[in-house]
Amino acid sequence: QLQASGGGSVETGGSLTLSCAASGFTLNSGSTAWFRQAPGKEREAVSSNRPYSGTTYYIESVKGRFTISRDSAKNTVYLQMNNLKPEDTAVYYCAASRRNLVGSLRYDTTSYTHWGQGTQVTVSS
Repeated sequence: QLQASGGGSVETGGSLTLSCAASGFTLNSGSTAWFRQAPGKEREAVSSNRPYSGTTYYIESVKGRFTISRDSAKNTVYLQMNNLKPEDTAVYYCAASRRNLVGSLRYDTTSYTHWGQGTQVTVSS
């Protein structure tokens, strides 16, 4: 089970940190990711994080503003979001896989076996 938290409403330029705590399984051996879904749009991968190497991926629009990380001791993955923009407004979902995903698999929703419940992020202009 994944429990996401940390969403909220901020103004443009603000910051939020999303957290996603896992229970019943370990995040340490598989890839984790954050997806988002805006109204009327498909769910898109925002960032992913591979185990062991810690290799990260970000979509172009959030590079330099978002940071994904994980705390193995807390079995939790985070998404630090800075300099938020109105186009970042969406429901954010954390996801976890049992596998160490590479290539396009990192961006594919079907690669992930566990999903958080979603947390709303709203950025006003």
